[in-house]
Amino acid sequence: MSKLRVNNFSISLDGYGAGPRQSTAEPLGVGGEALHDWFVKTRTFKQLYGQEGGETGADDALAARMWDNVGAWIMGRNMFGPVRGAWPDESWRGWWGENPPYHVDVFVLTHHTREPTAMEGGTTFFFVTDGIHAALERAKASAKGKDIVLGGGVSTIRQYLQASLIDEMHLAVSPLLLGSGEHLLYGLDLPALGYEKKRYEGTPNAAHYVLTKKRRSFVTCTGS
Repeated sequence: MSKLRVNNFSISLDGYGAGPRQSTAEPLGVGGEALHDWFVKTRTFKQLYGQEGGETGADDALAARMWDNVGAWIMGRNMFGPVRGAWPDESWRGWWGENPPYHVDVFVLTHHTREPTAMEGGTTFFFVTDGIHAALERAKASAKGKDIVLGGGVSTIRQYLQASLIDEMHLAVSPLLLGSGEHLLYGLDLPALGYEKKRYEGTPNAAHYVLTKKRRSFVTCTGS
């Protein structure tokens, strides 16, 4: 059965998943790129971009989990690119070049219609205009029993958290302060939404937390 997962999502010590003033030059906002320093150092990241070397160990082991048993992805429009409003054309095809690292169907949440974009390596971007539940149902159908990775950004993850639709979330807390930007958890009561800490692992580069959705317990009452 498919699970909806968040993997390797980096936030600052003060809870921001992106810095202020996002732009084409600063897609993660000012200072936001540094949130991912722990990931960039890993062997998994190097291999992803055809490079050699990289650190092994706990950071790398957690980073590599993002690619396990994945059948589809969901992301917000801000993660797909910097274009806002109605699509002026279809020239923007993502940040990742002609061969994105996903190699499965990716469902992009947007308010504006656009035809699917097929890329090299088996990635096709589908643009979903009818909300988070519709995107999840389409992703499940595409994944065929494998898991679905929710890539971000902050607003997209918050929507799925508020709806208690995320089954597992790995947060990597980077040792820096941003002060402003997009806060991931502000105003969210995670225990009330059904989440608990399942795992913690600290490294010199990040503090890793894995949250899971609690299983509901059922009590059967019998009468005499």
